[in-house]
Amino acid sequence: MLILGFESSCDETGVALVQTVASSGRFAVPRLVAHALHSQITMHQAYGGVVPELASRDHIRRALPLTDEVLASSGHTLSEVDAVAYTQGPGLAGALLVGAGVAVALAAALGKPVLAIHHLEGHLLSPFLSADPPEFPFVALLVSGGHTQLMRVDGVGRYTLLGETIDDAAGEAFDKSAKLLGLPYPGGPGLSRLAEQGDSKAFAFPRPLLHSHDLDFSFAGLKTAVLTQVKRLLSAQLSGPLAAHAAEALSEQQRADVAASTQAAIVEVLVKKSLAALAQTGLKRLVVAGGVGANKLLRAELNQACAKRRIRVHYPELHLCTDNGAMIAMAAAMRVQAGLWEPATATTQHSFGVRPRWPLDAIDRPA
Repeated sequence: MLILGFESSCDETGVALVQTVASSGRFAVPRLVAHALHSQITMHQAYGGVVPELASRDHIRRALPLTDEVLASSGHTLSEVDAVAYTQGPGLAGALLVGAGVAVALAAALGKPVLAIHHLEGHLLSPFLSADPPEFPFVALLVSGGHTQLMRVDGVGRYTLLGETIDDAAGEAFDKSAKLLGLPYPGGPGLSRLAEQGDSKAFAFPRPLLHSHDLDFSFAGLKTAVLTQVKRLLSAQLSGPLAAHAAEALSEQQRADVAASTQAAIVEVLVKKSLAALAQTGLKRLVVAGGVGANKLLRAELNQACAKRRIRVHYPELHLCTDNGAMIAMAAAMRVQAGLWEPATATTQHSFGVRPRWPLDAIDRPA
């Protein structure tokens, strides 16, 4: 069956078409037929971050043209679609409502069933879109601007939370530290590029909860440490947030050293907590998903550490680390193949809601 998926939880509009695959005992990975993605980064750069109202309006403009693009490139027509899936949450409420509204309206017009998907489940299963898909069970590191979690994954819909951030996400620490250094939105990738020119041992930034004997994370203290160090380098007594132009007073080498030291602190915590989760569960397979999963240093450190322990590491393709419709359509298709959703008996009552806050371990609880 063909499933059309929509993603609109934040500042990317994604549409994709995925086809389920018949299985003969062993789990078969659904096939990505086509996908299209529009990023709003350029629009939000002028504001230094995502403006929710602007994001919602742009999703409205992009959703149907992207759908046309996907259908045209796939060689399929809308009438051939068997089900429609969309991101129900978590995310920005207004942005989620756009994707949900478009998906449900299309499903109603076609007389097809609709499936609401958890955004993090989409990320969790996104490595199945890669050329080297994982096998169950595995430990998953979900790491992005809004989430940092370790999960044990025993199958589709079988997720156990092992640890999560108690305050800020790793991606948040990347982005806010980048802003302190005067880097444009989104700051994470820019900070990583700047870090390549710096000394990761120049500043001894804290590694919060590294020795906590659990699998939780904390990055708020690291952000404060970076702010304090930047203030010290500027030799200024600033009581509030740094002005946008303040980092220009730093030398390029100072900025690079702060970036490298910040990145090293974040990556060390992510790597060591992931290894601890693998040791605790006894599993030999790690899946890394979410936008921060594209970070080169994180991949290099995880690859090296896991190779020593004979642990397989899986990542989504780089262009699928960010939010996208392919992961939503894939998650829906995998739920169908796992028998967790039966289109033939699914309701065609086309009412809908969104869940801006929705813990992954509560995925099957009613709203």
